[in-house]
Amino acid sequence: MIPDALSLLLILIIAFLFSGALAPFEALGWWAGWFGRQKEDIAKTAEPVQKPSQAKHFVIFLTGIHSVSEASFARREIALLEQLRKRMPDAMILELFPYSVTNQALTGQRFFAWFWRLALKLKLSRLAFAGFIINMRNIWQVAVSADRRYGPIYNQGTAESMALTLRRHGYTFHSGTPITLIGYSGGGQIAIGAAPYLKEIIQAPITIISMGGIMCSDPGLGAIDRLYHLYGRRDRVQRLGFLLFPGRWPLLPYSAWNQALHDGHIQLVDMGPVDHTGKDGYLDSQQKLPDGRSYLEQTVATITAIIEEKSVSSALWFGRS
Repeated sequence: MIPDALSLLLILIIAFLFSGALAPFEALGWWAGWFGRQKEDIAKTAEPVQKPSQAKHFVIFLTGIHSVSEASFARREIALLEQLRKRMPDAMILELFPYSVTNQALTGQRFFAWFWRLALKLKLSRLAFAGFIINMRNIWQVAVSADRRYGPIYNQGTAESMALTLRRHGYTFHSGTPITLIGYSGGGQIAIGAAPYLKEIIQAPITIISMGGIMCSDPGLGAIDRLYHLYGRRDRVQRLGFLLFPGRWPLLPYSAWNQALHDGHIQLVDMGPVDHTGKDGYLDSQQKLPDGRSYLEQTVATITAIIEEKSVSSALWFGRS
């Protein structure tokens, strides 16, 4: 017997709430030392595990909630990273899977890895429901990062994963080489949450670029040099951060977000009539702006201008930030 629409909706709601209840367990297991915790390895030495890199800047890209591993399979994200590497040859651009406290891919060495491999296969075959399942799982990890109870654990684990990734690619701790975290969608919140723990480890300036990021009023804002929030006027998804987290409401002027905004540590960058993802999104290479550039070209130019400390306004299609 095929369940009716109401029954299917009830099943989805129960599954969503059940996955939410399980969401903090990976972070708690990491904290308890059951798996994946490598804090002692990080503290052992400040030297990179290979020849020190000559890169003048290190960039870590935190993918959106659609992903299952640090190596993006989304062609638009791949195009973004390729163009950034081409535009900034002196920068080391890395990827990290932010929806696991240990940077472990959903399709990696996990008990349910078979399930996530199947979900990814079905998603790539254009089955929308499979994509919804992946998104639902990763959304809850964003919620864990923003949670005042579990967030410090999750964010510390993510910061240690970032530090290990940097060290594996030749970054020298305490060298002062600047770091930029690019957080796409839910990756924006996780970048902010991890920033103070990462800064404590590496002792270097950290800048965050939020690309349509969903972010709370996180205490981590106090540890960064500046947050650039790139938002599209048609991007309803990024507005969820404002709607869901009271700390971002103007009614609370002393919240971490509003204090950082008042002090000039947050710059809101209007990207024009851009949507969150897909067609008309930040990474759309087909849709054109009045000046002839694609949305992707505008995003690449804006990120490059920020990292190279040029005027952000010069990269925007309408000539102002």
